[in-house]
Amino acid sequence: MIWTAVARSDMGKNHQEQGLPCQDYGDFRLFKDVMVGAVADGAGSAKHSDVGAQLAVKEVLRYFGGIEKRLQYSQPLSEQEARKRFTERLKEVLASLDQQAEKDGYAVSELACTLLVFIATPDWLTAMQIGDGFIVVRSPESVPQLLFQPDKGEFANETTFITSENALEEMQVQVFPHQQEFICAATDGLERVAIRLSDWTPFSPFFQPLEECLREPTSQQEKDEYIQNFLASERLNRRTSDDKTLLLCLNSISCEPI
Repeated sequence: MIWTAVARSDMGKNHQEQGLPCQDYGDFRLFKDVMVGAVADGAGSAKHSDVGAQLAVKEVLRYFGGIEKRLQYSQPLSEQEARKRFTERLKEVLASLDQQAEKDGYAVSELACTLLVFIATPDWLTAMQIGDGFIVVRSPESVPQLLFQPDKGEFANETTFITSENALEEMQVQVFPHQQEFICAATDGLERVAIRLSDWTPFSPFFQPLEECLREPTSQQEKDEYIQNFLASERLNRRTSDDKTLLLCLNSISCEPI
C-alpha cells in the first residue's frame, strides 16, 4: 500500500457548551493506488447539518468507488474533465441530500455543509472545494502549498454550501500534474492555526509534526490516537472553539530514499 492516511474529527468547545453535535466529518477510501478523501463542515445555522456533512462525505466516497476501473489515471485529467467529474458527483450528492430531507420531512437547506474532495494517484492529484476549510499539499522536496483560498463570502461568517444555489458556480477545481507526497484537508476550525490569513500561505510548523506522525513506523491505531489527542488538546482548543477535522495522507513511494 503506497498511502498512509488518518481522518479524525473533534467537537469544538462552543458545541460542547451548547449541547450540539459535532457538525464536521471526514473520511477516505483507497482504491488500488488511488486515494480519495473528503471533508465537510455542517452549517451552524442548519439544524441537521451534522447529518448533511456525514452523508455528503459518504456519498462522494461511494460514488468514486471503483475509480481504478473508470479513471485512466496514468495521465492527469484536464481541468475541464476534472470539473465535469466533480460536477456529476456533486449532483448525485445533492440528489441523496434531497432524498434524505424528503424522507425526514424538512428542507434540504437543513443539511447544508461545505465540501472538499481530492483524488490522488501515485503521480498526480485533482481536487475541488465548495466553501471554507482548506487543502494543503506538499510535493517532494517542496514546501506546503494551499490549493484554494477558502470561500468567505461578502460578510463575516459567511460561505458557500453545497446546497446553495450558486454552489456549482463557486466550486473551485484544480489539477496538479505532479506527484504529491503529503496532503492535508481540514475544516475551517483549523484555519487560523494552520494558515497565515494575511497572505493565505500554510504555516509549515503546524504541518510538520502531522506529517512526521504518518512517517513513524507505528500502528494505524497509534496514528489515529495521536491525531485525535492533538485535536482534543487544551493547547489547540485555546486557539479555536469550532469543530475540527483533519484528513492526512502520505505517499510512501515518494518518501523512499533514492
